[in-house]
Amino acid sequence: AKVMAAFAVMPGDDLWDYAPGATGRRKPLDIPSLPTIMITTSAGTGSEVDSWGVITNPKTREKVGIGRVRHMFPVYAIVDPELMVTVPPKFTAYQGFDALFHNMEGYISNAANFMGDMIQESAMEKIGAYLERAVKDGSDLEARANVAYANTMGGYSMIITGTTSEHGMEHAMSAYHTALPHGAGLIMISLEYFRYFIQKHVCDERFVRMARALGRRDAEKPEELLDALADLQRACGVDDLKMSDYGITLEELPKFVQNAKTVMAPQFTKDRYPMTDEDCEEIYRRSFR
Repeated sequence: AKVMAAFAVMPGDDLWDYAPGATGRRKPLDIPSLPTIMITTSAGTGSEVDSWGVITNPKTREKVGIGRVRHMFPVYAIVDPELMVTVPPKFTAYQGFDALFHNMEGYISNAANFMGDMIQESAMEKIGAYLERAVKDGSDLEARANVAYANTMGGYSMIITGTTSEHGMEHAMSAYHTALPHGAGLIMISLEYFRYFIQKHVCDERFVRMARALGRRDAEKPEELLDALADLQRACGVDDLKMSDYGITLEELPKFVQNAKTVMAPQFTKDRYPMTDEDCEEIYRRSFR
């Protein structure tokens, strides 16, 4: 809706004129968008409060964000957990983890800042405390409200700090396999993704704080985040997701690397440690089932 509201006032007749990525023509969205009111019926993207949308070019297999900070913010955002009670359990989980990773990625990015820390720590605590409840009982309005809050904070997080290469890596997966839900793809690679940066010791204290936010109150080591994240995935019934169930093969992984690092190149610039092509492929391989 946001992308269409922005495109409607532009002179061109091809949306790809305004897209980034490998083949987008990168023309500026320099006219104020039509005004929009966003009413979110899920708790995953935070899109109701940010100034971007995601589009896919099926011909070039590019799944990319398109937007402009000055011109695409909604005028109003309505976040009502009562509109989310019918979201099925597995999609509640997928969306909740998407919201979680928006905040986690911003928290360990090289753009981290005081405002982002405040938002992201609060959001991670809400996901850690309430996502399992929302998955198990969709009518639990207290759980829904807290997960919805974390989701909206994830939208603010993307504006204040952005996302890192995890999102770029998943966009490549679901660009080629469109039946793969974005949140499910993120879950599939998350443990090996965060393990990679933990082993690089890029921000040990931040990983410890994330583990505590997800419920490990006495955490002292960065590696405890992986335990906390795995526990939450088991609790929400998404610890057994397999790439192969969505048609992904090992032979495709090099293609995903190239797609991610060209189409979603800005996400890789937010990493605290530069990820090589070989590193990226190894994360995919270790995550593959």
